[in-house]
Amino acid sequence: MTVISWGAMLHEAAAACEELAQLDPELIDLRTLWPLDIDAVVASVEKTGRCAIVQEAPRTAGFAAEIIALVQERCFPFLKAPVARVTGWDVPFPYTLENDYLPLAPRISQKLHELADYEV
Repeated sequence: MTVISWGAMLHEAAAACEELAQLDPELIDLRTLWPLDIDAVVASVEKTGRCAIVQEAPRTAGFAAEIIALVQERCFPFLKAPVARVTGWDVPFPYTLENDYLPLAPRISQKLHELADYEV
């Protein structure tokens, strides 16, 4: 599967990918959000057939939604499962509960397992 992330969540996504090495995930580090290296994303998703996006921001109106739209437009025939998002919760950022809010490696790993087990 393809796992896409950037910024602070890249380290959490890398930890989850390392834990799930048997799934052979490809981690893409988006070093810039614009310009977006959509060619690298498309090549990986076409190869793997599954995609998960990890972002620190809330689920609603986050940049992950834009990436999902681009992946759907360009890779739909290759997808074996819906594109997954692992994000912060749709609440104001709770500074005292940061570790409960952020999508840390255990939550990412759980979602990647679900994505790997998804059958069309």
